[in-house]
Amino acid sequence: MIKKLIVLLILLNCSLSYAETIKTDVLVIGGGASGVAAAIQSARSNVKTMLIEQGPWLGGSMTAGGMCVLDANRNLASGIYAEFRGRVVNFYKNRLGYDTTANAPLVYEPYTGAAILKRITDTVKNLTVKMNTPFTGIKKDGSGWEVIIPIDGKDVVIKTKVLVDATETGDVAAQAGAILTAGFDSRKDTGEQLAPENATNQIQDITWIAILKDYGRAADRTIAKPDGYNAADYACLKSAEVKKWLANSKLPNDKYMVNFPGCGGNQYPVTSDDLSPENRKKTYQQARLHTLGLIYYLQTVLGYKNLSVTDEFKTPDHLPYIPYIRENKRAQGLVRMVLDDIYTPYSRQSKLYRTSIGVGDALPGQHYTEAGVPKINYPPFPAYSIPLGAVVVKDQENLLVIEKAMSVTHLVNGSVTYPSVQMTLGQGVGATAAYCAFFKTTTNHLDVRVIQGEILDFKGSLMPFADVKQGDTAFRAIQQIGATGLLEGFQKVNGSTAEVLFKPDTIVYTAELKPILNEIYARSFLWFNRVKPGEKFTLGNLLSYISEMTLTDPETLNLMMQKSWETKYKFGTKFDLNRPVTRMEFAVLANRYLNPFSRAVDISGKLII
Repeated sequence: MIKKLIVLLILLNCSLSYAETIKTDVLVIGGGASGVAAAIQSARSNVKTMLIEQGPWLGGSMTAGGMCVLDANRNLASGIYAEFRGRVVNFYKNRLGYDTTANAPLVYEPYTGAAILKRITDTVKNLTVKMNTPFTGIKKDGSGWEVIIPIDGKDVVIKTKVLVDATETGDVAAQAGAILTAGFDSRKDTGEQLAPENATNQIQDITWIAILKDYGRAADRTIAKPDGYNAADYACLKSAEVKKWLANSKLPNDKYMVNFPGCGGNQYPVTSDDLSPENRKKTYQQARLHTLGLIYYLQTVLGYKNLSVTDEFKTPDHLPYIPYIRENKRAQGLVRMVLDDIYTPYSRQSKLYRTSIGVGDALPGQHYTEAGVPKINYPPFPAYSIPLGAVVVKDQENLLVIEKAMSVTHLVNGSVTYPSVQMTLGQGVGATAAYCAFFKTTTNHLDVRVIQGEILDFKGSLMPFADVKQGDTAFRAIQQIGATGLLEGFQKVNGSTAEVLFKPDTIVYTAELKPILNEIYARSFLWFNRVKPGEKFTLGNLLSYISEMTLTDPETLNLMMQKSWETKYKFGTKFDLNRPVTRMEFAVLANRYLNPFSRAVDISGKLII
């Protein structure tokens, strides 16, 4: 009898141990802009995925943080971000005055954005989402990870092959033992000419955004005077500026996003120490009071008694659940993205654009209220590609980072952490995590081209070409050719920014093709010496080159191409072997017959021969 009881207890203990362990292929911690996109893509890439978020909403800063007027990536919307954007526009399209222009800033109410993200995740197979779930511990488990979360008052262990840190403050990377830095990097460290001579620990201010509603001209919705309120803190606000800022941040249903910059606004200065777990609660409380003081000042001094907080956030003060955090500590990755990867991507020794897993075009923020912080005079800021190695933590196998923990410099961070950029990038991170899980490999053995192919399969983007949209029949070919460097993008300055254009209808020049073709194809040098193409690369040159590289009979190839010119390839130009080939024609045909995208590259973008 005693033996039977012992066996029963052993079996019961085993079953309890099993019940307290969850296994998944990919675990994403943090349901912000990047985390929710990473989880969606990972699950859609057919691996078992779990997303845990410590708060009540998905979306992070773009919902729970109230940052709901998004102007970045509106010319580069693709993949999951384009899906989210499309659903938001469709929800509001019948509202009077709502701007449905294809590249208008995306504007929505925070709870609507959160609801749309939940609706998307609810329909994704292979995805489990756990809200209001923090993580309490983390440790390495072979090539994977073990993460502890509380469920119903008990500790539960999640065993995962790949771990993604999508927290707003890089908490997972910190606990996992990643090497982290913060603040301004020195010029000597990064080689960036715009960087200050000496490093500092100053990071960008956080902002506790407020969503205010207009309750009518006659209403008096003045809030209680906040603790520590000092009107002098907001005295530099000018009525004209407030009117302008409110007009620029108007939301549907008579609401406004209050994200006022600089003097008198709701920015709150911090260092990375202020955002550490032990200091975070105090810092957040002071930031909330600062924003409440701004609201009180608007109501009692500037006369906006009719504007007050809404009840969409179920917090005691009705401010958002979290602050808008622009920066914290950054992890050391396999590569570090610097400003030159944005301004001069093609002329650098490393070709990180070839490893792109996402695109961005946000103007770098410089949000500091403390005196003495270096002011960076950025030249017009171009759109850019984000390299794979910047999200892979060095010496921490199968750990990926997004949000503020990416391996970038301080001067790059000001752009890449913008919510719509992060949602675009999150899709690439999800594809990377799924690659490791699906092929049972690690971040030490990433196949850049396979990951990029998966991103393109799900309508993501690799290259920031603003003039070739997703619906274009040549989109994928141009994206793939762009990622090889065969045809480079052109920067077109517009004020403080610069679009990157492919210029599909312009002609191709021999000089731009020859170096890369000679690098990729062993017999290319012989062809150039024999044919000696002129300054402008003709259609005849291209077909001759294809014939040489693919060992296809030239007459057969020409005849086949002539028959397919309008029917198969839908080219609107004349089939003429003597005229210069256009960039679009070259991209489509070279991609189809030469397939340079299939040539493997390493994490630095160097071709693997």
